[in-house]
Amino acid sequence: MNIKVDSLSLKILQALQKNSRATFVEIGKDVGLTSPAVAERVKKMEDVGIIAGYTTQVSHVQLGYQLRAIITLRAFVGKLRPFLDVVKGYDEVINCYRITGNENIIMEVVLKDQFHLEKFIDKLITYGETRTNIVLSNVISNASVLNYNLARLLLVYGYG
Repeated sequence: MNIKVDSLSLKILQALQKNSRATFVEIGKDVGLTSPAVAERVKKMEDVGIIAGYTTQVSHVQLGYQLRAIITLRAFVGKLRPFLDVVKGYDEVINCYRITGNENIIMEVVLKDQFHLEKFIDKLITYGETRTNIVLSNVISNASVLNYNLARLLLVYGYG
């Protein structure tokens, strides 16, 4: 099924990205639709994969993970494939990307303290050279994919 994403659907997506627990009644009031109309549009967007899922944001600090870091890995020859298999089992890794450039991998990890970080790096160095950056604070976190300007451009160029 292929659907046309119009300005109302974009507004619904923006509302859901701000608060995925918003009710269809609340969203309908914001966008000028009835609750059943919002529900129908959301269902169609879920069916075609525009809405890929809903998540819960967890405070790692409240769970005892006081340290967050960005770690890059430049894999040794022959070690990238084995690393790609093993990284999926590391509880510390909350995001992992295969990238271009000098490094092959970039990971966001959460750790209890610097001793935990040291043990984690010791696991990684068997696969390649690492670089670690400690996260001090979030500047932007989970930003909405659709902001007002992008939504306007999509509509102007016929994508909605």
